[in-house]
Amino acid sequence: MPTPAQDIENIYTPRQQYILLITCLVGLAVLIFVGLGGYITAFLGAGILFVVFRPWFVGLVHQRGWNRQVVTIGLLVFAFVVIILPFTALSLMLVDRIRIYGQDTTQIMAVLHKIEQKTGYTFTNEQSVRTLLQQAVGWLSQRLPSLATGLLHFTVIIGLMLFTLYFMFTQEEGFLRGLRRYLPFRPSTLHELGDSLKNNVNANVLGQVLIALVQAVLTGITLHIFGVPDSTFWGVVAFFMAFIPVLGTPLVWGPAAILKLAQNHTGQGIGILVVGLVVIMNIDNLLRILLARRLGNIHPLITLAGVVLGVNIFGILGLVLGPLLLSYFIVLIKVFERENRIRQRSRLHKSSAGGLFPPAT
Repeated sequence: MPTPAQDIENIYTPRQQYILLITCLVGLAVLIFVGLGGYITAFLGAGILFVVFRPWFVGLVHQRGWNRQVVTIGLLVFAFVVIILPFTALSLMLVDRIRIYGQDTTQIMAVLHKIEQKTGYTFTNEQSVRTLLQQAVGWLSQRLPSLATGLLHFTVIIGLMLFTLYFMFTQEEGFLRGLRRYLPFRPSTLHELGDSLKNNVNANVLGQVLIALVQAVLTGITLHIFGVPDSTFWGVVAFFMAFIPVLGTPLVWGPAAILKLAQNHTGQGIGILVVGLVVIMNIDNLLRILLARRLGNIHPLITLAGVVLGVNIFGILGLVLGPLLLSYFIVLIKVFERENRIRQRSRLHKSSAGGLFPPAT
């Protein structure tokens, strides 16, 4: 007579079963992460857009009672037309123009030769410049969208991001409930992580993008006024450079001023320097004061290190994701420190309660 399945003895103890269950979950999570590695930016981008647009969604759906599907589709169209298309166009313009400069180094060599004539030092040759530009193009090819990965892959990423964002909004309650249920954190920790996410997104998306856009427009106009060729392209470069703390747009208008001075256009060179130092650099501080309530309190060192980290991992989207990851790491360290203190106090309390003079029962 066969033994019932419930009577078969399991070779693992309950603790071993628990450890193996955790191991299986971690192993499957790693496999899923590796399998979706090429598309992870789509999910992270959807999370960022969810934080950006959620106040609008709450105001229109929960407060005014508008149709959830209509509002969600409207937000997706807005995100695609106002955010995704312009950002993609700027990235492609930057890459294409750098490719042109990488293939034809005549203009760059002319500038370098004039600087060498003014300084009296020979510090480069055409071959080294060509090699350096080719390396720069190869580096950007791995980090800017729809270049090395191909148009189809980039289209899939954008579609997956919008598809994920659609379900995050249409199933908002279930999505937030799942986060609270399955993330391994206390409610207070979840609240702290949520504040950190909002703080970082405000600083690196809403605030920094606006500041970068204003600085880029001012840089492009300044270079155009003072006769710098290809001022629109350099304005685009200034937009991306503006995300880098401390350095930022001076990496664009500074060399332009030096170029004009090297070409004996002293008035134009000084004009670029004056506008850059007085207007373009100070507009950053002015806008940060005006947007103080919207901008998060993110230390410049965290932003700088996060940008370097994020671009290497996520490409151009790492300008936002890098500081976010670094901020989350710091928040989790603080949470770990607080939890350890709570446990130490609990152990001290238990040891004192069971000491030489235990409380009477």
